[in-house]
Amino acid sequence: MVNPCAGVLEVLGVLLGAAAWLCSLATTLMSQWQIRSTEILVAESIELGLWEMCAVQELGGVECRPYESLLDLPREITVARLLMCLSMTLSLLGLLVAVPGLSCVKSCQSPDSKWAKKVSKGTGGALCMVAGVLGVVPASLFAQIVVSRFHNDPSPAVMPRWDLGEALFVGWAAGFLHFVAGVLLCASCLGSRRGGAGPALYSHPEII
Repeated sequence: MVNPCAGVLEVLGVLLGAAAWLCSLATTLMSQWQIRSTEILVAESIELGLWEMCAVQELGGVECRPYESLLDLPREITVARLLMCLSMTLSLLGLLVAVPGLSCVKSCQSPDSKWAKKVSKGTGGALCMVAGVLGVVPASLFAQIVVSRFHNDPSPAVMPRWDLGEALFVGWAAGFLHFVAGVLLCASCLGSRRGGAGPALYSHPEII
């Protein structure tokens, strides 16, 4: 018999994992990792992403140019690309591994198969938690670089400066959702009981 609470936890874990994967995908594709604007020229700003740099005008005009060479990229962009792609890969793999272990999937009913379901959910939850950590690292790295440059820049405040972009906050949210999804999947394994009864004991009548 499956614990109803465990069934709710595993479904919530998968749904949050899917939402986290979509947030990670949006973070990777967004160009607002860093934003550069000035108090003098407020009608135009520069946006820096992992794949392109965009010039955005207040009237709605946007002109983007992708990076031409991998060798000219800053180290933080290369590291962020690698970690975000690895995070999305592990997250997707974790979801694919966890889905067969859901109690609503009636493919396996034997006691050994139900134990394999718990292992499947636990493995998927662990992969989601690792994906969350990997997704938070590049956003935090970019934030640390932006804050450090902002405070160490001796230029006046009216001069253009890099600031935190929206993609960093989406990335932090994705990492948090990944970690919560992994915890829920692992908790559903602890809340579910291994199916199947133990070996039956029969008392044979004594023959006199």
